[in-house]
Amino acid sequence: MKIALAQINLHIGNFEENTTKIVYCIKKAQQFNADLVVFPEMTVCGYPPLDMLDYKDYADKCQDAVKRIAKICTNIAVILGSPSHNPNKQGKSLYNSAWFLHEGEVKSIHHKTLLPDYDVFDEYRYFEPNNEFNIVEFKGHRIALTICEDLWYDQNFDNGFGNKRLYTVSPMDKLITMKPDFIVNISASPFSWSKIQDKKDIFINTSLKYGVPVFMVNQVGANTDLIFEGGSLVVNQKGELFDRVSWFEEDFQVYELNEVLNTPAHGTDKASTSVMEMIFRALVLGIRDFFAKNSFSHAILGLSGGIDSAVTAVLAAEALGHENVHAVYMPSEYSARISGEDSRKLAENINISFSETSIDKIAGSFIDTLKPMFKNLPEDTTEENIQSRIRGSMIMAMANKLGFIMLNTSNKSESAVGYSTLYGDMIGALSVLGDLYKTRVYELARYINRNEEIIPETTISRPPTAELKENQKDSDSLPEYDILDEILFRYIEQQKHSSAIIEEGFDSEIVEKVIHLVNSSEFKRHQSPPVLRISSKAFGRGRRMPLVAKF
Repeated sequence: MKIALAQINLHIGNFEENTTKIVYCIKKAQQFNADLVVFPEMTVCGYPPLDMLDYKDYADKCQDAVKRIAKICTNIAVILGSPSHNPNKQGKSLYNSAWFLHEGEVKSIHHKTLLPDYDVFDEYRYFEPNNEFNIVEFKGHRIALTICEDLWYDQNFDNGFGNKRLYTVSPMDKLITMKPDFIVNISASPFSWSKIQDKKDIFINTSLKYGVPVFMVNQVGANTDLIFEGGSLVVNQKGELFDRVSWFEEDFQVYELNEVLNTPAHGTDKASTSVMEMIFRALVLGIRDFFAKNSFSHAILGLSGGIDSAVTAVLAAEALGHENVHAVYMPSEYSARISGEDSRKLAENINISFSETSIDKIAGSFIDTLKPMFKNLPEDTTEENIQSRIRGSMIMAMANKLGFIMLNTSNKSESAVGYSTLYGDMIGALSVLGDLYKTRVYELARYINRNEEIIPETTISRPPTAELKENQKDSDSLPEYDILDEILFRYIEQQKHSSAIIEEGFDSEIVEKVIHLVNSSEFKRHQSPPVLRISSKAFGRGRRMPLVAKF
């Protein structure tokens, strides 16, 4: 049996485009004489469709698309993902389903059992869990058909309460009793730089436990904040990686089942050995798809001479083309000469358009106008924030007038502790670096410069500063980033209490201060742009904290 894996980039709700891609891949599989072609989870509608699933006509369009696709499956079988209606009068209205198509019709529908409701996932909101298990019989082979999380039963779910299993039922324990010859898993599993090996282990351990090969096809592309890396794979019955499909791009591969079963695994794994390369490619894909799927073309951002804006500009130029990115440098009386020089040099290095305009007169006018209301109170962060808001307003004005989309350049460290200005440096349509701690941003800059100096070396080597007052440095207000980021990682990603962090050797006063800043800045993050997620716990839908609380 020949099995094709079709790793495609899906556009949520774009039934016409998605169906066209699916049909193209089916015809391509037929040219390769494939018997079966497998597509990702939620193929016809894209993942995650969120509250679009609350509209019955949306679910109806999904099923209509599946039935149209089924009509061309006359000499080939297809497995694809789509919502399906729950015929029962109890429970949720929909299932998250894998559809088996053959001989011009829908032969069977198999529902997802394990519905994740942690981090960015909320599938129990929309779907009824499966409780019936069946095997697909096709051309003398028995197929265990699973959907993404269905193979994640054995994962350790440690959320601070101790290691435990998240689910009480294992779909494969049910299906293995029916003696399948191989497992198919259709997935829409988003990228996290720390989870690449964990994902691989899930499929290797599954094949080892049950003694059958696994064919997994994952969605690729980005939908708003979620980036899907692809990386579909085949694991043989011995738990050996037989092949890995490409990362961060569409791909199509055909495998002979007998070769997977009988040929020694060659261990091809196209995974990059560099985490930074993975992160770079993920962010580029996130920007590119955000613009393409929204029919945007031109980006604008503020350059400051600092590391964050420089890295964002490089990523934008890589994603959209240098001709589609414009940068603005807006110095004040506190801006160092080197900041302007580095901004201009970066724009030249990546060949993006560049403009410069001072904010001194506007800032002076603001402050003069407000003086009577300030009642001779001493200067503080108010005057600093005015500068930031002026810059934000100027870039947004240019974006409106010239048809640009503004990119936000704030990093995760700043967002975490509120070292940012509402309606100033926090504005933008998309936060590119909002899931990278400051130390990671520096690592990414060094990756960008691995072959030649693209980001000026002085941008990387200078102490970070907002340049909103004389001789200002970030370390005036915050711990050094190498300490700050370690504390933040433990509190946000690992969800550790302050006492546990202090026990690891961190200064208790610093830890308590940092956690207080994180908790008191929640109202700011609720007004931030969507963040491209590249970690296991990004700000946004994956970390839902109350605005008003005391803990």
